[in-house]
Amino acid sequence: MKYYLVAGEASGDLHGANLMKALKGLDAEADFRYFGGDRMKAQGGILDKHYSEMAFMGFTEVLLNLRTIFKNLKACKTAVMEYRPDVLVLIDFPGFNLKVAEFAKANGIKVCYYISPKVWAWNQKRVLKIKRIVDKLFCILPFEVDFYRNWGMEVDYVGNPLLDEISLFKPDPAFREKYHLQKEVIALLPGSRRQEIERLLPDMLGVTANFPDYHFVVAAAPSFDEAYYRQFIKSDNVTLVFAQTYNLLNVARAAIVASGTATLETALFHVPQVVVYRGGSISVAIARMLVKIRFISLVNLIMDKEVVKELIQNDCNASNIMDTLRPLLQGAVRAKMLDDYKVLSEKMGTAGASERTASLIVDYLKNLV
Repeated sequence: MKYYLVAGEASGDLHGANLMKALKGLDAEADFRYFGGDRMKAQGGILDKHYSEMAFMGFTEVLLNLRTIFKNLKACKTAVMEYRPDVLVLIDFPGFNLKVAEFAKANGIKVCYYISPKVWAWNQKRVLKIKRIVDKLFCILPFEVDFYRNWGMEVDYVGNPLLDEISLFKPDPAFREKYHLQKEVIALLPGSRRQEIERLLPDMLGVTANFPDYHFVVAAAPSFDEAYYRQFIKSDNVTLVFAQTYNLLNVARAAIVASGTATLETALFHVPQVVVYRGGSISVAIARMLVKIRFISLVNLIMDKEVVKELIQNDCNASNIMDTLRPLLQGAVRAKMLDDYKVLSEKMGTAGASERTASLIVDYLKNLV
């Protein structure tokens, strides 16, 4: 079978790679083309566009980069039509991927969507469009099944692909020694997009002087080089690591984390965390009018209560981060968060999302023949 996959950011590249691996295990003739990243490229096939050229966050940032987005969209549509896959597999990234889905559906190409668009957060009527243009939808958050059912759409809950990646992780016993980490570690996860790194990392680093007994380690995104990060780092008490996020979380006492997938990863590693987010002022103002959810972090959304503190916009500053971080290092606040993490892990279930999704896709395609 021929599979065209579209992933537009680092997390999508990770999940896409795992899905490709699972598809190859079920389909000996699996052939791939894709928009994605280095992890997907390692699985073979043809990479048409790297996600580093695609990821823009917030309403304002999207508007400022519309020319690039439309250029990428045109390139994706052209590549899909040239390849004529048996199925188009879209991975998260809804602003872009729903447009690709509509195009593919209009041209007779079957569409599977892995990692549901977060339509439960705002403009829920988009479900009606999804029902029309997506043939199979695979969800990774437990509450999404009931949400879609309430809109008359049956979807498949496959579990969360992060559990797949975590289950494969083997800690590097020499990690501390390799990076000279003799003190307890506080992890800094500022995200993978330029906008979020530049908005969040300075405030994350702004707390380092207040915790001299800890070593701060930045999880750097592979799409940027060391020189880019060094412009923000002014302290000797800060280390930079690339492609070592799980090894970092494995040794971390606590973490400061940009809102996104990394908040759930951090929780699944049972690392107490502060969640931070700052967007463009116009983007955030629009979001506050449209978004219908109580929380922004996946941890709190899944648990349906505040497990981790969210510091958003003006609340996201070095002083508030410091005050929120300190009680996570020891004491009752830390213990309570760790207890909540245990419940979260039970809710998430077991690894195998990639295999379950691949099996459902292959079975769907076979039934069409």
